[in-house]
Amino acid sequence: MQAIWLQNQQLSYRTDISVPTPANGEALVKVLLAGICATDLQLINGYYPYTGILGHEFVGEIVQAIDAPERIGERVVGEINVACGKCANCLNNQPTHCIQRTVLGIINRHGAFAEYLCLPLKNLIPVPTSVSNEKAVFTEPLAAALQIQQQVAIRPNHKVLIIGAGRLGQLIAQTLVLTGCDLQVVARYEQQQQLLQAHKIAWILEQDIEKHNFNIVIEATGSTTGFNLAIQAVQSRGIIVLKSTYRDMSANFSSIVINEITLVGSRCGSFAPALRLLENKLVDPTSLIADKFHLSQTLQAFEYMRQPGILKVLLQMEN
Repeated sequence: MQAIWLQNQQLSYRTDISVPTPANGEALVKVLLAGICATDLQLINGYYPYTGILGHEFVGEIVQAIDAPERIGERVVGEINVACGKCANCLNNQPTHCIQRTVLGIINRHGAFAEYLCLPLKNLIPVPTSVSNEKAVFTEPLAAALQIQQQVAIRPNHKVLIIGAGRLGQLIAQTLVLTGCDLQVVARYEQQQQLLQAHKIAWILEQDIEKHNFNIVIEATGSTTGFNLAIQAVQSRGIIVLKSTYRDMSANFSSIVINEITLVGSRCGSFAPALRLLENKLVDPTSLIADKFHLSQTLQAFEYMRQPGILKVLLQMEN
């Protein structure tokens, strides 16, 4: 089958990869559409030593399921963490923190930039018929955006700042505006600003941030600059949510201690709430799509995505 292979921080397009064989309790999924995200870019840059098929955002169709033949033909999205079910974290109902977990396209499990992939049946969530492939492919990042509200109570009287209006920042903004909070988003590029305006979300420039004025700040850039802006913007005893992939970051941690700031790391979320938002048309991520490329054009797609201001790039398996 066709697949995109990552090894030694180098991507290659291959046609010699065997179609995977599902293990007990797993299904074989034909990938229909996949999305490139910041984590994929960071893996290429050496964020984590991964070798294999890249990609973890997808929508597909179950084509083989020995343990559940009735599910063949289902259109699905997939929870990316595959847990052991036996370790302390799993027994404590924290499967995304399973000590022995594999993660689709990230840790010890081939990913979605291929014609086919395998995941456990329990990880595969049916997509409502009213949700298009172009919307469903955003389920994983939308679930990650919603995870913030599982970790931090955000109320209408809270002043909230999002630093970063890229792919994930836009989805976070669309979910947080539903809480009724006083929300502002730092947006550098005109396209980002226009997208926020279309959803009636207020945007500001970095230099206009009011210092120590926000109850909650969500840092979605993964940069030292963004983190330091968050420290400056948050109130004493406020909360900073770190919602990105970080490498080699330096910051003034003394001010975090002095001002008693709470740092919250935030990662994966549940798919079911994300699909409900899409089904009920409360969030529309399709405006983030910059372009689509065929899987064989993935190397060009990555180069295109590295341009400033480019939001979502999708990979399709068929022309």
